[in-house]
Formats: sequence, structure tokens, C-alpha cells
Amino acid sequence: MGGHGHHGEPYTVPHASAYKVENVPQLLEVKEALARQGLKDPWLRNEAWRYEPKGFGTHRSRLNTFLFRGLGVGFCAFLATVAVEYGLGIGKGQGGHGHGHGDEEHGDKSGHH
Repeated sequence: MGGHGHHGEPYTVPHASAYKVENVPQLLEVKEALARQGLKDPWLRNEAWRYEPKGFGTHRSRLNTFLFRGLGVGFCAFLATVAVEYGLGIGKGQGGHGHGHGDEEHGDKSGHH
């Protein structure tokens, strides 16, 4: 199913020992706060990957990706639309707000307002 001749995983999962609470200042602070209360979170290491800029990016890089992801494609589509409309003559001579409606559409057959 879905192999298409490719073998192996499309990604590599790092070993759990690659992420350490001690390498993340925010998590180290949580660990120390828990220790002051005589508590320990054995699952805290599972959150360390979120703070790895190399793999997950920084907050700013994720925000930029979220905000501007499709900007280039969207702008190219806009330019293509304008070029096609210009090439086909769509929109020419429709200046103003009237959209080509005559007085007959408004029930005034005499032409007087």
C-alpha cells in the first residue's frame, strides 16, 4: 500500500536519549520547581523535542510559516488572473459603479429620474 518502489521510513525517529531536560532551560526550571516540592515528573523529557529549534523551529519561525506559507503561490495566481483578464479584455470599459445597467432595469422607461 502506497509503497511505489520506495523502501524504508520516509523519516528517522531520534532515540529518546537525544532529548534531555537539562538542555532546555524552560523544562529545567519546571524540574527544579517540582523538586522543591518533593515531586518528580518522569514524563518531562517527552516535552523536550518541542524546544529543539533544529527539528521543530522557533516560535517566530513557526509563526512566519503559518502567516506567509501560501503568499508566493497566491501572489503568482493573482498575477496570472490579472494577465488573463487583460489578455481577454475582461473588465475593460466597465468604469464606474453602474455595471452597464440601463434605466429600463429600474422600472423607469421614460428615461427621466
